[in-house]
Amino acid sequence: MQDKLHSDNPNIMKLIGVIGEQSLSVKEMMAAIELKDRENFLNLYLSPAINEGFVKMLYPNSPRHPRQKYLLTAKGVAAYQE
Repeated sequence: MQDKLHSDNPNIMKLIGVIGEQSLSVKEMMAAIELKDRENFLNLYLSPAINEGFVKMLYPNSPRHPRQKYLLTAKGVAAYQE
């Protein structure tokens, strides 16, 4: 049985490392990972991380909020601290 604090997806683990203890916008995360293609970033990093419960939105009720940032959930923080 796999440890639920880790994802098998290396992109998610990389994103967790990038976010750490801060809250970041999509642009900030993409810059840190050195990605230029927003769609790729959303499909390969952010969406899977949110779906697996590692990352959450600062404004979950308005995904297109102009100051939207993303931060780690308790599960994400636990994975980050390992």
